[in-house]
Amino acid sequence: MPRKVVSPDLKARSNEIWSTVKDAAFKVANTLGAGFLEKVYENALALELRKRGLKVIQQHPLTVRYEGEIVGEYVVDLFVQDCVLVELKTVKALNSIHEAICINYVKASPFWLIGLINFGKPRIDTPSFVDG
Repeated sequence: MPRKVVSPDLKARSNEIWSTVKDAAFKVANTLGAGFLEKVYENALALELRKRGLKVIQQHPLTVRYEGEIVGEYVVDLFVQDCVLVELKTVKALNSIHEAICINYVKASPFWLIGLINFGKPRIDTPSFVDG
């Protein structure tokens, strides 16, 4: 698949939203601590982002197409402000499989940036991946 062509405005907007998502995730992590199921963090983060005035869709479907036909589907945990995908994990350490999943999500979508948040340890991880 060719890399996406992304306007400077969309890049700036996406990066600003991702920064807000990370800030909200740190608040959720500091408030709840580690040890809960992923769904608890998903609901808490969605609530915190909505409190900050952001549009959030939980469990957003992404379809993979081949020659116009749907050949697969993924579901990303959060879709924020119609431009940033967010995948959540609650594992001891992120690994290459988590990274590959995020890269597939961003390739399968028309969107440019996906953030990965791991709530599985006392200090959260927040890498991001882009296509374009």
